[in-house]
Amino acid sequence: MPKFTDSIRIKIKAGQGGPGSVSFHREKYIAKGGPDGGDGGKGGNVYFVADRGRTNLSSYFKDRLYAAKRGMHGQGRNKHGSDGEDLLLKVPPGTEIIREDTGELLSDMIEEDKPVLIARGGQGGHGNAFFKSATMQIPRFAQPGEEGEEFTVILNLKLIADVGIVGLPNAGKSTFLKAVTNAKPKIGSYPFTTLIPNIGVVKSPRGKEYKIADIPGIIEGAHQGSGLGLSFLRHIERVNCLLYFIDIESEDIAYTYSLLRNELSSYSEALLNKPSRIVLTKADLVPDKGFIDDIIKDLEMDNIMAVSSVDGYNTDKVLKEVESMLKY
Repeated sequence: MPKFTDSIRIKIKAGQGGPGSVSFHREKYIAKGGPDGGDGGKGGNVYFVADRGRTNLSSYFKDRLYAAKRGMHGQGRNKHGSDGEDLLLKVPPGTEIIREDTGELLSDMIEEDKPVLIARGGQGGHGNAFFKSATMQIPRFAQPGEEGEEFTVILNLKLIADVGIVGLPNAGKSTFLKAVTNAKPKIGSYPFTTLIPNIGVVKSPRGKEYKIADIPGIIEGAHQGSGLGLSFLRHIERVNCLLYFIDIESEDIAYTYSLLRNELSSYSEALLNKPSRIVLTKADLVPDKGFIDDIIKDLEMDNIMAVSSVDGYNTDKVLKEVESMLKY
């Protein structure tokens, strides 16, 4: 079973600043040797970056501390300590970084390859040379380095796709995705074949590309944690339009459509406002295509069509409808 992690809590700590040095330069004719303690180095920052090579958060471990390096000590002869090395944490595009103690959204990692500063390293402490003045000729103290920021963040991945396919388990979502995109999802004849979201890319005849996401099967009560739905409903929040996939042999197509809509609205009402189409799948199981027209007519529902991903029936029509919704 493939491992997929789309939400995890980790601890991050920026580096502590290095302490300043207390040092006196021993040289003839300089009183008490003269203060020459250098400053400590700055602690490393913690950055996050969206990396298209990452598809989930499984490389991270729950509650593990990810820390940047601390700054080095200052030294005599006015030598400053080197700065601590920054820590760069890579996450999939679409990852939200939320500070757990405040609930603040620190960053929504959509733009790729652009590091975002999340936790600042502490400043290095001043050495005793910094404190020398007319009234303090021989300072015998230095500053310790500042602590770096340390807190727990929640990483929530929300896939970035243009189109989301939703439906009950085994509704034909993965088969369609495999037929029209470059994705290679696992496909079987049993419920919950899809255990992870899959994304494929379609290139339109006009040369534009768009991404379609196959969301794992939704069942009644998904928004309350039943089945796989709750874990993956968040992944359709970013899509621009929806395809409701319903098996053409379902006992009650209208009820299934209502169930899917209800689960989406229970998670977020905004999902119902997205442009959508109803797609009756597995049309190859109906020998007489004229009978399909009768089924659609009897349903008295708008924006509905039938498709077969096995023999290619109406796949082009579905994609044209998608491009219409995307205004391509």
